[in-house]
Amino acid sequence: MTDTTRTDTTPRDTTDLGRAGTGGAPAPRGAWVIGGGSGIGRATALRLARDGYRVAVSGRREALLAETVAEITGAGGLAVPVPVDVTDEDSVSAAHRAAADGAGPLEVLVCSAGTNVPNRWWAELTGGDFDRVVDTNLNAVVRCVLAVLPGFRAAGFGQIVVVSSWAGRHYMSAAGAAYSASKTALGSLVETLNDQEGRHGVRATQLCPGEVDTPILRTRPVPPPPEEIARMLVPEDVADVVAAVTALPRHVCVNELVVTPVWNRMYIDNSAYRPDGG
Repeated sequence: MTDTTRTDTTPRDTTDLGRAGTGGAPAPRGAWVIGGGSGIGRATALRLARDGYRVAVSGRREALLAETVAEITGAGGLAVPVPVDVTDEDSVSAAHRAAADGAGPLEVLVCSAGTNVPNRWWAELTGGDFDRVVDTNLNAVVRCVLAVLPGFRAAGFGQIVVVSSWAGRHYMSAAGAAYSASKTALGSLVETLNDQEGRHGVRATQLCPGEVDTPILRTRPVPPPPEEIARMLVPEDVADVVAAVTALPRHVCVNELVVTPVWNRMYIDNSAYRPDGG
């Protein structure tokens, strides 16, 4: 039997990034949440604020950002709205500066912006459809990561959470070609971050939720029936997982995490949920 007893006694930084208010309550830390106006991003912004983070809430729709920020500050939390167009590099750079000024120093980046198109079947998909999905789901993550990396390296720590999908881990007919390709690519992106940036104290997590009751469900050509939506995850479930990942000691990296509803339609019959409803 192999002896797995640990012999390395080198001290490690096991700083607890847990909730503010426990033990010697840490000073507020900064988190930048992309897609914070609705769905998983909004729930994550609210949860991180409850955990003591100053939160920069980013997205396209300023009215929704204002609602999220108002709920956080109304509960005694700290948050600032930071509008951003994640498909535009200059907009991302400006938003990062505003996030760092309003909520920094930043320790956490959560990339939760995502989109899909109704035309998911190859017979209907256009090149423009594909480009729009990939630019939001994949290229935008790269833009945001490039913005925060210098600060994370300088600080010697940073947590990146990329909200991918069950479709990024397992084939899912209903997702369509563009969404599946963009989400699958995020897994490789996260691995390169952990490979190259872990030495600087940066850790990245690909979070792959199963079906979640969010507005993107309504973009499906054939939306799920209400009785099935009722069995799905809700955004707060995923936000709880993000909070758990950020709360881990600094020497711990969760490379990938898949979370699904217990009643997982993809286990029941993946072929029944094709983009064309067949």
